[in-house]
Amino acid sequence: MIFSSLLFLYIFLPVALLLFSVSKHIAYQNAILFCVSLLFYSWGGITYAIILLLSIVVNWGLGILIERTTKRKKQLLVVTIILNLLILFIYKYANFFVDNCNTLISICGKPPIIIKKIVLPIGISFYTFQGLSYVIDVYRGIVPAQKNFIKLGTYISMFPQLIAGPIVRYKEIQKQLDYRKLSWDNLYEGICRFTLGIARKVLIANQFALVVDKVFAQNPETLPAATAWIGILCYSIQIYYDFAGYSDMAIGLGKMLGFSFPENFNLPYIAKSIKDFWRRWHITLSAWFKDYLYIPLGGNRCSKKRLYLNLYVVFFCTGFWHGASWNFIVWGLLHGTFLVLERGKFGLLLEKCPSFLQHIYTLFVVVIAWVFFRAENLSFALEYIKSMFGLQSNTLSNPFLWEYATWSNYFILVIAIVCSTKIISRAKDTVTYCANTNQVVSVFFYVMIAIFIVFIIVTSTTYLVVGAYNPFIYFRF
Repeated sequence: MIFSSLLFLYIFLPVALLLFSVSKHIAYQNAILFCVSLLFYSWGGITYAIILLLSIVVNWGLGILIERTTKRKKQLLVVTIILNLLILFIYKYANFFVDNCNTLISICGKPPIIIKKIVLPIGISFYTFQGLSYVIDVYRGIVPAQKNFIKLGTYISMFPQLIAGPIVRYKEIQKQLDYRKLSWDNLYEGICRFTLGIARKVLIANQFALVVDKVFAQNPETLPAATAWIGILCYSIQIYYDFAGYSDMAIGLGKMLGFSFPENFNLPYIAKSIKDFWRRWHITLSAWFKDYLYIPLGGNRCSKKRLYLNLYVVFFCTGFWHGASWNFIVWGLLHGTFLVLERGKFGLLLEKCPSFLQHIYTLFVVVIAWVFFRAENLSFALEYIKSMFGLQSNTLSNPFLWEYATWSNYFILVIAIVCSTKIISRAKDTVTYCANTNQVVSVFFYVMIAIFIVFIIVTSTTYLVVGAYNPFIYFRF
């Protein structure tokens, strides 16, 4: 079940909100939220829900033991980390390691290792990292161990952020599990944010996905340069609006339920360096790796060589976290390489460049890196990049893209570009200020918001009813 589905929008969500609102006691609300979250996750398969419950039990039980034990805290922490990563390894990385082992074995002329193909449970990377952050924070004394199983289960399994983030840390919603206020203001803010996410996902990301899938279905060796660039630029827009849209919906749903989730995006395509990009892209993941891997490795309080090694380790893990494929590892290491370069003389030179050149450099690196993120394998990615720079034999235009050259798609493109800059946020601040100082403007402002919400919901529903293409990129992770 995905947020941008008719089942979720018109059945699951209204019923969940109704059950939640009629329960006045916080303990009942937590229990209901825990149950509906398990139901939400079980929609993809009961087995997946059992894995999720196993993760909750492990972190709940060992979290309590870590807090109560005085002599073997570190050993228990290591055991907890291993168990969490073992679950992640079995269901996400086992096939990858077996495939690579078989490649080496075939060189030696030995028979391959045969295992049953393991299906990846959606969102396992997200809830595993949430469980790990909780246990590590208990070990560090940042938060007390949660004795109530339902409360911890609610935190880890909460359906708004369960399958694609943002990665919410226990300390960020610890107090909200004990006390939160359901209000019309929160409901209004939540609906507005959720509607924004639906618009980003259904009306922008899905439209660009059609072009992207068609381009990447071609043979990269015969792909014209112009078509290759169109394909990856469309993907750059698609992945941003897909993931940012999901985060908007998650934050909006959390607000409806009385929770405040952290922001996950801050206009990443206006960044002027790769370092700046990672301050704006998938913010909760960047913060997670910084606090639980980068700083424990020594951070930047070490020699330059060690600092560079730390950056490479973090971005190797960042890439590998996204997927069990060499493509994602190369994508992560590519970002790590430019972060290392920006720490040296190249970074000093970059700071002296005009702002627009810094921006062009950043977008160029990010877009090239997205090729590895989107391609099926490394060889496809390398051939695709060759085509982008005209190094393949076919340099003629590709006629199949003309079917997408419509005025409506051009309009969506303009909207996508404008909304990825500060223009909208500045306009919003101006209108909000006017609304707060003038009653007539305030009434007009809220009427326009209501019309916008209705328009987005009706338009998105129309797309969904006719069976429009509706994937979610980050469900793979």
